[in-house]
Amino acid sequence: MIQQLLILLIFLVAVAYMGRMLYRSFAAKSGCAKGCGGACSTIDFKKIQKDLEKQQAKA
Repeated sequence: MIQQLLILLIFLVAVAYMGRMLYRSFAAKSGCAKGCGGACSTIDFKKIQKDLEKQQAKA
């Protein structure tokens, strides 16, 4: 009985974690769902493209 309650608790925590990740991935204004505030929200693809075009023009 105790083991089943423990497994149920672990399962519910896992479902809550996955639900939170899913919610944050759709509700996020910028960046990714991890919430770490890392590089995924600061990558500027337009700047990277512009820099690559400048390098190709020089070559």
